[in-house]
Amino acid sequence: MQIQEAQQVVDQWINTVGIRYYNELTNTAILMEEVGEVARLMARLYGEQSFKSPEQARTAKADLADEMADVLFVLICLANQTGIDLTEALEKNLNKKTKRDAERHAKNEKLK
Repeated sequence: MQIQEAQQVVDQWINTVGIRYYNELTNTAILMEEVGEVARLMARLYGEQSFKSPEQARTAKADLADEMADVLFVLICLANQTGIDLTEALEKNLNKKTKRDAERHAKNEKLK
């Protein structure tokens, strides 16, 4: 699925199953909550924190994928609500980073 298609699919879902968008501030708060859930799983999967139970550890990768999808869903909602074309925004952002960091990372000894 392309980003633009994802924006259309989410919009259709929101306006049928979801009834309507939450307001932008509510969606921003939800986005922060979902990012926190990703952070919690990352700390346990790749950091020093441990899971509370073996069952949580067994399902963690699937849970991480689901939480990342939640982040993407809410971000797409916010983009739709604010009139942002995420394809265009990502292309502009990558161009900006490419120009700004053209030599920066190549010369970074920490990355070698």
